[in-house]
Amino acid sequence: MSNDSITIEEGVAFGRGGGRDLKCDIYSPATRNGTGVLVLYGGGWRMGERSRVRDACLSLARRGFVAVAGEYRLTPESPWPAQIHDVKANIRWIRANAARLGIDPARIAAEGHSAGAHLTLLAAGTPGLPEFEGDGGNAGVSSELAAAVGIYPPTVFQATEQKISGSVPADALMGKAATEALARAAGPLAYASAAFPPTFLLHGSNDRVVPVSASLRMFEALSDARAHVEMHIYPGLPHGFARIPSMQDQVQGEIADFLRRTVAAPDAFRAEMDELAAQMAATRAPQAVPAG
Repeated sequence: MSNDSITIEEGVAFGRGGGRDLKCDIYSPATRNGTGVLVLYGGGWRMGERSRVRDACLSLARRGFVAVAGEYRLTPESPWPAQIHDVKANIRWIRANAARLGIDPARIAAEGHSAGAHLTLLAAGTPGLPEFEGDGGNAGVSSELAAAVGIYPPTVFQATEQKISGSVPADALMGKAATEALARAAGPLAYASAAFPPTFLLHGSNDRVVPVSASLRMFEALSDARAHVEMHIYPGLPHGFARIPSMQDQVQGEIADFLRRTVAAPDAFRAEMDELAAQMAATRAPQAVPAG
């Protein structure tokens, strides 16, 4: 199947989980920039499917990225941490199949929406962490990400009645198994460090599902750690705004620009910045005063 010179492969098995194949859809542009992006849907960890991110994948592919819409098991099928195990298995599969996909194995990023954003940021902060790797396939291949994009991401969980700033209830992910220790370990905020890959957070200020403070806390933690982090807060917008038809291209355009600067073409961007610096320096240079 093709769409505007984009080849779409549907239902490609990337690993195993829960006794079945796990599948992804691959969106490959005719002209590729060498970067692969795993795109993860939302749905509160209990619902959703990879077709939800079809438009996001098409938008990235039109900009030269190989986009992979990934599947992860939902909590009614398999309890936590099956979801992050499946995401890590998909990252490893993309890296193991980089030549087939026409990408650089060192240039793999992920973009997640809501619950998928939580999984994206958690994967970004925990490469190689045994309890989150799982055994879904391609053991020994790195699950490291070159960049992460979280759209209205849950970043911290609470397992008790005591309110934690920016949190969502841990039982939404873990059910009755939630404890304070498990809740903390499942939150990307706990893994903020200087080693975190370049990260872009997008959130609406009127989000009533995942509070905007979830992104603000993650931004502050990564900034304090001196990791590369960027954030765009959209005034007045609710949870799910990235799926509004009139917003999709703007959001994906911002994401594509972030990925271009940090993963796909960082050298070209640095050259642009050097040229700009030279131009600005020239305008500040003292002008020669004519003799006489």
